Amino acid sequence: MSLRAVPSANPPSTKSVADTANSYGVHDTFRYGLRSIETEISPAHPLENRLKQWEETQTNLKLTMQRRIYGIHAPIRHLMERSIVSRMQRLPGLPSSNFGMEILMGKDETIEFEDFLNELSTEIVDVHTAMEQKLGIK
Repeated sequence: MSLRAVPSANPPSTKSVADTANSYGVHDTFRYGLRSIETEISPAHPLENRLKQWEETQTNLKLTMQRRIYGIHAPIRHLMERSIVSRMQRLPGLPSSNFGMEILMGKDETIEFEDFLNELSTEIVDVHTAMEQKLGIK
């Protein structure tokens, strides 16, 4: 746990083909995913890494501050509340905003892209049929 407010500019170490090779010396796609020549040749811009890790770094900072101020129970309770709230969903076919998760993450006072340009479905869904499909009832 650190008090880093901004993610590091250095990208995490990427695995080369030699690191991901199987016993025949060929890239193991099943274990390491598709090989990307672009990432092996050109390094990513430092700002790209910071943008990718911004949310995680801010969350870690908040949890570390909670632990130092209130004790170890505070971040554990906060993470437990997040996991409980993230599992709650409405019936299939009904839109769900998960506003409780936004409150726990501190995003309830910010306006982001998803808040005003969210995809709205115009199709009518039968709730009973959707529940049967979700539960696997024929």
